[in-house]
Amino acid sequence: MSTVKVNTVDKRTGSTLTLGGCGTTVTLGAGATQSGFGRTGTVDWCTTAKTSPFTGVSGKGYFVNTTCGAVTVTLPASPSAGDIISIADYASTFNTNNLTLCRNGSLINGGVFNSTLSTQGQSITLVYVDGTRGWKNTMDSTSNVSGVPSFIVATGGTISCCGDYKIHTFTSDGTFTICSAPNPANNNISYLVVAGGASGATGDIGGGGGGAGGYREGKVSTDPYTASPLDSTAGLPVSVQSYPVTVGGGGGAITPVPATLFSGNDGSPSVFSSITSTGGGGGGAATNPPGEPEKARTGGSGGGAYGNSAPGTGGAGNTPPTSPAQGFRGGNAQNPPSYANTGGGGGATAQGEDKTSSYGPTGGAGGNGGAGATTSITGSPVAYAGGGGGSSDTRGGNPGAPSGAGGTGGGGAGANFTCAAGSGTTNTGGGGGGGNGVANGNNTPSGAGGSGIVIIRYKYQ
Repeated sequence: MSTVKVNTVDKRTGSTLTLGGCGTTVTLGAGATQSGFGRTGTVDWCTTAKTSPFTGVSGKGYFVNTTCGAVTVTLPASPSAGDIISIADYASTFNTNNLTLCRNGSLINGGVFNSTLSTQGQSITLVYVDGTRGWKNTMDSTSNVSGVPSFIVATGGTISCCGDYKIHTFTSDGTFTICSAPNPANNNISYLVVAGGASGATGDIGGGGGGAGGYREGKVSTDPYTASPLDSTAGLPVSVQSYPVTVGGGGGAITPVPATLFSGNDGSPSVFSSITSTGGGGGGAATNPPGEPEKARTGGSGGGAYGNSAPGTGGAGNTPPTSPAQGFRGGNAQNPPSYANTGGGGGATAQGEDKTSSYGPTGGAGGNGGAGATTSITGSPVAYAGGGGGSSDTRGGNPGAPSGAGGTGGGGAGANFTCAAGSGTTNTGGGGGGGNGVANGNNTPSGAGGSGIVIIRYKYQ
């Protein structure tokens, strides 16, 4: 390959020498200038991905990440012939959140409109030609070189990260959308679905604790977090589609009315994909025959019973049945001969406490709510789905009769002579405490059930 040194003009004609055939290296001498060489057709890539609107610079290439929303890229102003700019889809999400090319006064392929990039994995290179055609696309790639995406890309809920895992938390109804999912590698998600807890019962002399919302968890075997004992030991496979998410509300509190008994209100179910968790069963306020509204109710976890001279039976949990069980029964209650005991609401990992013996010469006691389940699906241990505590019967001048404590995992405490019933904690599925009724002189309502929650976790890098 020859080398030509350019440092003069043609003395005969005064014209500038044009040198450099194919395969020739041209070296410019001191003080010499060049024109017409143009760019080599490449750009210098900025390797920090752009996530917000920006104005491009000629000679640069940009990776644009639209995972969290659409992005607008403004083309360089007053471009010269040969100016060049490249754009690439960083997270393969242009199909979900588009990229807009703002022409900034110049034409794009002869048109006076901005352009939209909406194909997953798309990358383009634009070269400015002239004022007639403006920016021309010289390269358009819509293929993913890896063939199949390595990890899930998804939207929906409140998103956080824990190491190599993303966590989508839904505290109200929403949609979990899979934008891309590898097949078959890395296409499984871990999940937690907790239904709404039930409210406690109330009446003239108290009521049983509300049952916790059903608790269902599935952990992908390779996911390193510590799951609860109720882990199904398998996550769920997902595909590119939208999954509606329903978060169950807690059962509403019950206000006491003289000479009237009310069972607690059931919680509402939570649903994600093929997983449904049943709402908690309301606490019981009397020992009526089966089917009567005052009886303790069944659910994900059952409501605690009311028992006086006749025994009361706690509502069944794990209804309908799942494996592992989504919850436990409510506590039974009986207190001969004339004062009422109440059972605690069932929890995710334990039944509500039974109360079947007298509390001293007067008064009746409330059972503790059943314990919930603890999981680290969010990156730190959190307990969910504890049962509500039963209220105490303080008639006969015995204000010290104890009520039941709420179960770990958001259960509310039962009412007693000095304290009103506690509600289940929001977004835990905890059951509400039993109310202490009009005959006890308190006239306090039962505690409401806590709303549920849905959490989805997957490897994203």
